[in-house]
Parts: sequence; C-alpha cells; structure tokens
Amino acid sequence: MSTAVSVFVLSPDTRSERRFDLHTTVEQLKNKLELITGIPVGNQQISLFNHENNIEPVASLSDDSRPLGFYSVRDYQVLKVFDTNPSVSFTGQLTDTSQVDKFELTDEAYAQRQDTVLAYKQRHRIGRFAEADKAPSPKPASQVDIPIGSRCEVETTETDFHKRGTVRFVGQTKFGNGEGVWVGVEYDEPIGKNDGSVLGERYFTCKPKCGVFVRPERVTIGDFPVEEIDFDDEEM
Repeated sequence: MSTAVSVFVLSPDTRSERRFDLHTTVEQLKNKLELITGIPVGNQQISLFNHENNIEPVASLSDDSRPLGFYSVRDYQVLKVFDTNPSVSFTGQLTDTSQVDKFELTDEAYAQRQDTVLAYKQRHRIGRFAEADKAPSPKPASQVDIPIGSRCEVETTETDFHKRGTVRFVGQTKFGNGEGVWVGVEYDEPIGKNDGSVLGERYFTCKPKCGVFVRPERVTIGDFPVEEIDFDDEEM
C-alpha cells in the first residue's frame, strides 16, 4: 500500500501539484513548502480542503509534530498555505501589478515603431491594411469630333421622323456609371427627356422636354435645317 499522496498546494503566489509521504510531519512539510511558496516556516498556516473552492477546511495542520497521515490526507485534496505575516515575506506582491510602472506609448509613437503588430500588419497587408478589390477605373473619354453648337440629327428607329437639334454638351457625366462620352442635344421641338439636367446635375440649359443625352455613335453632324413637327396631326 502506497504511503504517499498527491495533493494540490496553493499559496497567494503559487499553485502546484505535489507528492508527499504520509509519514512526513507538519514541521517537515513546512520546510518543504517554504521552498515552494516562499513563505517562511514560522509564518505558515496550513489548512486542508477537499476542493479548491471549498470555504470550510477539513482540517487545520496546526500540530507540527503530527504526520500528514494523522490528518487523513487523501489524493488530490488541497493544502492551502496562508502567510500570517506577508509584510516580511512580501507574499502577494509578485502577483499584484497595481504598483508596477506600466510602459505606455502614445498612438503616434506606437505607429512609428517598426517592431509592433501594427507595423507587421502594414508590411504584410493584413486585416484592414489588405488591399481591397479595386474598382475598375473609369474608362478615359473617347476623342469625338462633335463640336459644341453644331447642328445634328439623332438616330431614331421611327421612319421619316427626324430628331434634329443643336449639340450643347460633350463629355463624361455622373450618370451612366461615369464611363464614356455622352452628347447632350437640345432638340428643336419638345421631344426630349429633360431640360439639360439629370439627377440634379446640370450639364446645359434648355426648355423642358427639349434635352436629351445620347452616345456619340447615334449623333450625325451636318447642316440640318430646323423642321417643325405638327403635333396636331391625327394618326391614321
């Protein structure tokens, strides 16, 4: 039959699992525990608990001449070592960080250091420093030979219906994804869609329903006379 037990030894600064012979006296135990806990023999008060979270001890090892077996110490019970004079042994000060001077850096100083996690993430483009998928750059405006103020005719699918007007704008716009060139035309008659503005952005000025924006390929420049459209004609 084994005469040794494994117990947990707890003190203000330490926690460990130890194995002791049951014939070891409390006095001998205290000498061993001084090396483990740093608490002088004369300042030790040892209590035996069934579990670490128990409040009431099973026994108090107060008689230095008694062996551990006298207190019926079993495997995996807990020996809590209390320091009766912590001012001498500085018990608890090893784990008390309230008196420790902390090393602090301002955000600006931290950002300038090259040995930090922040610097590592910046160098390797990790997390918020990773390159986001870049949106495609707007296509450069095509070079079109459509002078402002020139007469034009806009392509239409309606037979014998000529959409004629004057070029008032050539360039990129905020609508249509901002890509490519649009031609703003002021129609001779109110057959358009706007007054030269789209979505609150003005590109030229004309009467309501006389403005329209089309792609350059739909515009033909030429000496197109003004045609009056009779809106009173009834359809046959």
